[in-house]
Amino acid sequence: MNLNYPNGKKYKPKEPVTDIKVKNKKNGSYSNRGMTLEEDLNETNEFYRERKIAVIHKKPTPVQIVQVDYPNRSAAVIKEAYFKLASTTDYNGVYKGKYIDFEAKETQNPTSFPLKNFHQHQVQHMEEVMDQGGICFVILRFTRFEHVYLLEAKHLLVYWERMMNGGRKSITKEEIELKGHHIPLGFQPRIDYIKIIDTL
Repeated sequence: MNLNYPNGKKYKPKEPVTDIKVKNKKNGSYSNRGMTLEEDLNETNEFYRERKIAVIHKKPTPVQIVQVDYPNRSAAVIKEAYFKLASTTDYNGVYKGKYIDFEAKETQNPTSFPLKNFHQHQVQHMEEVMDQGGICFVILRFTRFEHVYLLEAKHLLVYWERMMNGGRKSITKEEIELKGHHIPLGFQPRIDYIKIIDTL
């Protein structure tokens, strides 16, 4: 199926991460689960919702279907589609009466997080959410080490501004460790970012 962005560029889906290793709580060993950051966050959000801790959902991206084939009466195959709008951030919802909005990204780069993973409209959206008093952040995963961090949007905006003014085009891992909050991977919930929000 051909899927295109509003500007006509071809959509290339993210390659699934297959080499993620997860620590087994019982014996301290690591097993290959092949879970992506999105899958881990979806499991975490389901855990929060089931226990009435928070209601956070992945935002659906509106798609305009252009061409559909009907190979037989009981099946339809979408051949071509376009994203109607540029997406903002990945997740939003509510926790203790506060609006939460965040983006989730992962990289295989071991020493820095490339800012090209973000887009201007996403950064602008985060700024607008903060202006309204919402809780806004990014969750970043370094897949090589299985290190996950919560970085408040206010810090991301500083690094974005630095890049826009001709500075480096990435955030170093040291900067993320300094300004961000490490989230140890757990069993249930997998990525307990609410615990970090409680400390902010």
